Amino acid sequence: MAGVLGRVALVTGAGRGIGLAAAQTLAARGARVMCVSRSRHELAATGLDYAVADLGSADGCALAVTDTEQRLGPIELLICNHGIGSAAERVVWEQDPDVWHETMRINLDGPFYLSRLVMRSMRQRGYGRIVYTSSTAGLLAEPAGSAYTTSKHGLLGLMRSVAEDGGAHGITANAVLPGWVRTAMAERSAQAEAERRKITADDVWRERAALYRANRIVSCQEVAEVIAFLASEESSGVSGEAIRVALGSVW
Repeated sequence: MAGVLGRVALVTGAGRGIGLAAAQTLAARGARVMCVSRSRHELAATGLDYAVADLGSADGCALAVTDTEQRLGPIELLICNHGIGSAAERVVWEQDPDVWHETMRINLDGPFYLSRLVMRSMRQRGYGRIVYTSSTAGLLAEPAGSAYTTSKHGLLGLMRSVAEDGGAHGITANAVLPGWVRTAMAERSAQAEAERRKITADDVWRERAALYRANRIVSCQEVAEVIAFLASEESSGVSGEAIRVALGSVW
């Protein structure tokens, strides 16, 4: 895909799961990739350029952007993939406010800070691609997941606002909404659900797979392929879209 060749890409949550798959896919297609997360040992194993940062803070986001620009050049592709899951959540009346605030800090505040920072140079250069990883929970509520669900709905609002503001400056913004993917984050939620229901985590994953007509869950690479397209020059006609990657299911 020539549409990312030589482009500078900042990929967040890139130490594992969907972020890692996206970073590797973009790098294989010629992008110059900076991987960012909070886990140094996972980032070091990617073999790509990386920066360690807390992407739930304004300072951490500024560090990630500045480091990328100094080492690789102006950011042309932002893959905003980092996030926190719902494993620690409870039904609303039992929800810990600290869980709510931490989820918003990471899942919503961080993407706002990053978008604000990278769009300045994108606007000056007249080009940019921003892709957010939301979730099918960005369209439908999951039980005992008020913080995660709200943050992923909010991320779609941010994406659409970015698409509106950036449209006149050659910047597109879109979101992928994966269904169940067997990432470390999803494993934690499966284990928490298994403990609550007194079943095994494998039982939970079998039930999740059964939600899809294909009777399997989505792979990280399948999501990464959609991200790579949305990050490419060829996706110029697509902006403000929430694209579900869920094997045809609502979940």
